[in-house]
Amino acid sequence: MNIKSTRYAIIAVITFIVLFLFNYLGNDLSDKLERALMTATAGVIGLTIGMWFVYRNSKDDTHHDFD
Repeated sequence: MNIKSTRYAIIAVITFIVLFLFNYLGNDLSDKLERALMTATAGVIGLTIGMWFVYRNSKDDTHHDFD
């Protein structure tokens, strides 16, 4: 999956919305907006890094066995 594609952007927006709502609605502290924004942003950054690691060698035909 290319992180510059429309499909990834849609997944990132959905991830941000879900994480934001879970943290905003489930928090009773006074700084719930800041915590929800930071958590949702960190979730999207983690998703981006994870997708980059998983799909960076998707066109690599070599197969490495570590056994």
